[in-house]
Amino acid sequence: MSSPGSNWSLDIFRAIEARNITLVCTVPDGGLTNLLDLIAADEKIRLVTLSTEEEGIGIATGCWLGGRRAIIAMQSSGVGNCINALGLPLAYRAPCLMLVTMRGQWAEFNPWQVPMGQAAKPALEAMGVRCFPVERPEEVGETFAAAADLAFNSRTSAAVLVSQRIIGAKGFGQK
Repeated sequence: MSSPGSNWSLDIFRAIEARNITLVCTVPDGGLTNLLDLIAADEKIRLVTLSTEEEGIGIATGCWLGGRRAIIAMQSSGVGNCINALGLPLAYRAPCLMLVTMRGQWAEFNPWQVPMGQAAKPALEAMGVRCFPVERPEEVGETFAAAADLAFNSRTSAAVLVSQRIIGAKGFGQK
């Protein structure tokens, strides 16, 4: 469980370890850097860099069918790439756990990010994904853990949506 002032990336990492998640698929994002660095340094968890986010849906589904647990970590702009692919875990009753860092919200500088930032949650929900938006850093870890438990125990799709206010506003020239 997260505590005030906690490092939310470390809280998620601990939840990943505790749930025997052995593979993390990602299209790297600046908001995920700390978490991805923790994962890359761990010998028990494999980090797979994707060309596009929907590849992660197939990989996570295949992992489950092969007896392993995986997650997909991405930015909200990648959610639109996943919509059609989200039918795969649904068809196989396989869990699909996503960690989504949000854009197009608080202090967004890039107008291109706003439409998908607003559409990410409704689009995921339209595909049957349970969404858990988080607005406070101290709640990210426990929300991720709860979403993971829901996804893996009930064989459903779940997404933790980490507010842009948590990851911070970006500007051109930043990751």
